[in-house]
Amino acid sequence: MKLKKFAFPTAFTILFAITVIVVGLTWIIPAGEYQRLSYNSAEPSLVVAKIDGSHEVLPATQATLNDLNVSIEINKFTDGTIKKPIAIPGTYERVAQQPKGIMDITESMVKGTIEGADVIVFILVLGGLIGVVNQTGAFNAGLTALANRTKGKEFLVVFGVTIILSIGGTSCGIEEEAVAFYPILVPIFLILGYDAIVCVGAIFLASSMGAGFSTVNPFSVVIASNASGISFIEGIGFRTIGLVIGTVGVLVYLYWYCKKIKKDPTFSYNYENAESFKQRFLSHYDPNEILEFSWRRKVILCLFVAAFPIMVWGVMDMGWWFPQMAALFLAIAIIIIFLSGLKEKTAIDGFIHGASELVGVSLIIGLARGVNLVMEQGKIADTILEFMSHMVAGMPPSLFLLAQLVVFICLGFIVPSSSGLAVLAMPIMAPLADAVGVPRYMVVSAYNWGQYIMLFLAPTGLVLATLQMLDISYNKWLKFIMPMVIFMFVLSATLLLVQVAFL
Repeated sequence: MKLKKFAFPTAFTILFAITVIVVGLTWIIPAGEYQRLSYNSAEPSLVVAKIDGSHEVLPATQATLNDLNVSIEINKFTDGTIKKPIAIPGTYERVAQQPKGIMDITESMVKGTIEGADVIVFILVLGGLIGVVNQTGAFNAGLTALANRTKGKEFLVVFGVTIILSIGGTSCGIEEEAVAFYPILVPIFLILGYDAIVCVGAIFLASSMGAGFSTVNPFSVVIASNASGISFIEGIGFRTIGLVIGTVGVLVYLYWYCKKIKKDPTFSYNYENAESFKQRFLSHYDPNEILEFSWRRKVILCLFVAAFPIMVWGVMDMGWWFPQMAALFLAIAIIIIFLSGLKEKTAIDGFIHGASELVGVSLIIGLARGVNLVMEQGKIADTILEFMSHMVAGMPPSLFLLAQLVVFICLGFIVPSSSGLAVLAMPIMAPLADAVGVPRYMVVSAYNWGQYIMLFLAPTGLVLATLQMLDISYNKWLKFIMPMVIFMFVLSATLLLVQVAFL
């Protein structure tokens, strides 16, 4: 009797299993909550959300924050730097257990998808834009021209993309928005002779490494520093050193992998899916079909490419988020339709087909959010944070920082949002540094580095959505990413210990 070959579960099955496990944990882990503090700009005032559901309105003054043991400057609330409610230190209380049931498994998946509507619409509109550009033949003509110009210098393209995405990650945390770059860059990498893993490495790995060693990212290190009561400039020197070493590490690893698959394509971790992957992303590309790279197609490609720096500018300078980014891509799609000369039905069919190819990715994002909903409704995330804060309190400085690194690796799974984890954990964890005798910026570094070590792996983050888009199974991703996870852990731990040594 011939045994069936084991097939690793898909992203949907993995998230379903995690949801079931988390529902089970709501029966085991005690429920508890911190009081939350937020700023009401309409009054203006500070509002304390009590655990019993009541609210206390307090004056928006520094004295109020001092009375609450919140070591944050009042202007960080009043100028809008801190927008989300923060946990108030010393206010944790056990509450009635709120275990989830069987119906909550599927209901959380539906509600998570509803909550992720802004991201889902963004991805679907992006897919529609790509479908329209494909219909014009601009991709085919542009890729043919690129293939002719990059022979023998293929890795320079990977090098350039890695550097740009790393800078984007460290400056504005572009790893979420980087989803938009796959459709434009994946066909290029395939034409250069690389595989799906290289695409993820140059985009997701590079942007996440940059965000992990963030220098001025407002969505992680800046908000974490503010929530810790310090300036984000503190510790920026060591974070910059980590950024340089981390980016070099990504480049060296990608160069090794690219060299291996160039020499032997079967070395690719995703070799068995290579043909289906090419058909998916190069369905409109025929190397034997020479399409004229006309002025119209050049303008269309320029418009398509221009959407991405405009998107980055909007996020960094204009406060855009997914609705505004989706509107931008939709506007570009409409302009391209009028410019292309396509028939109305052909253009709309292209848009719908392009959007339909990213439905699976969109659903993965919703299901991942469903897992977070279960933890929030079961009120177990605050309990885990409270336990871990007691676990690391009073340790010697070196051991304290290493323990903080491990703690934030664990918390990165529970709260995959960098800003969400910052406002939850930093008001609790940062003051512990005072008793141990280390500067608070070191805890900020441990937070940033630890959570991104986990986000390389956490199914509740962007990983599964990315893998679903590129048809890579999770076990193959683990094979590729584990050396970089170990590298980042060793680098982070070393930088923390060196900082302690300089005290």
